[in-house]
Parts: sequence; structure tokens; C-alpha cells
Amino acid sequence: MVATADTQIDTDTLRVTKWTIPAGESIPMHIHEHDYVVVPLVSATMHLRDPDAVETVSHIQQGRSYHRQAGAEHSVANQGQSTIEFIEVEILRGR
Repeated sequence: MVATADTQIDTDTLRVTKWTIPAGESIPMHIHEHDYVVVPLVSATMHLRDPDAVETVSHIQQGRSYHRQAGAEHSVANQGQSTIEFIEVEILRGR
């Protein structure tokens, strides 16, 4: 299996995407042009890598929300044993 993104809502002000990242898979380097909120559907550990190859381990808890600011550029890797699933809500001001 590969990582997938399923856009569930896409309006002028909001985009909601469900991400699924199987164990051992990753999302390639990308940039967020808008503020966004991540809501994990399961607790997991994500490995975030920035453009300078600095890796940060992020422990996400099911049902919590995590705010990220526009301009964040990173890749996400699932180095755990279980599939990571989360909802990403992008705030599309001025889209």
C-alpha cells in the first residue's frame, strides 16, 4: 500500500483531506501555503523532515488537534508498525 490523500471537502475557504500512511510509507516533501489543523484518527508517531534534512519526531494523539502555520515545508514518514490516519483541515483565506 502507498500513502493516500482523499479530499472530502473543497470550498473557497476550507479544504478537508483524509490522509492514510501505511507502515513504512511516506508523503514526499511538500509545502503548505495555508494554515492548517491536523486531527489524528489514531495515535501515532510521525517523522517530519524539513528541507534541511532535520528530522522531528511528532507524537500525535487520537482526537486532539494540532495547528500548523502556512509556509511549513516537510515530508512525513510512518516508521511505525501501524497505519497512520489523520484529517487535515486547510484554512484557504484568499484562495
